[in-house]
Amino acid sequence: MLEQLGRKFARFTTNQVVRWPRAWPLFRWLTRVQFNRIAPAWDERRTPESFASLEAALDALEASPSRVLDLGTGTGRAAFLIAHRYPEAEVVGVDLAEDMLAEARRLTPPELAGRVRFEQADAERLSFPDGSFDLVSLANMIPFFEELGRVTAPGGSVVFSFSAGPETPIYVPPEVLRARLGELGFTEFADFGAGNGTALSARKGQAA
Repeated sequence: MLEQLGRKFARFTTNQVVRWPRAWPLFRWLTRVQFNRIAPAWDERRTPESFASLEAALDALEASPSRVLDLGTGTGRAAFLIAHRYPEAEVVGVDLAEDMLAEARRLTPPELAGRVRFEQADAERLSFPDGSFDLVSLANMIPFFEELGRVTAPGGSVVFSFSAGPETPIYVPPEVLRARLGELGFTEFADFGAGNGTALSARKGQAA
């Protein structure tokens, strides 16, 4: 029952915040509490195909990034996947929930410890300078479009993935992603499906 309520709350929060970003302060505290509570058991909910759509989108990227941001990193699984895929890249995983980050740090493979780090932060307002990252990944994560566009470097890519497609509690339809990202100068949209998941990638236009 609690899990079902949590899924419904996540979907309601996502819909409201994507439509009205200024509503986020009303949901921030409860969202942090929710994900702190489920952090110890979070990886038990993962299946071998949880990141299949993310991997499909990464397969299609033309350039290898050197600076990567994984927003809503949770226990760090997507950050680790990206770091293994791009052995020259530095990866920063960000999450609102401190207990999720504690799990991510505990689970960090020794061979990635020098290239992957985790920071507690709110994706609505990040401390990174403009254009800090060549790739920004969001796996089952609420997007804050203005901030996402700000920290993505010109020519850099963003990848959204949803492990269960439209059934994912935190899910944003591709037409919404395309419209909102297009307003920020993103182009070269591509859709992917793998396993039960879906993904969308886009590229930020070069600075004039």
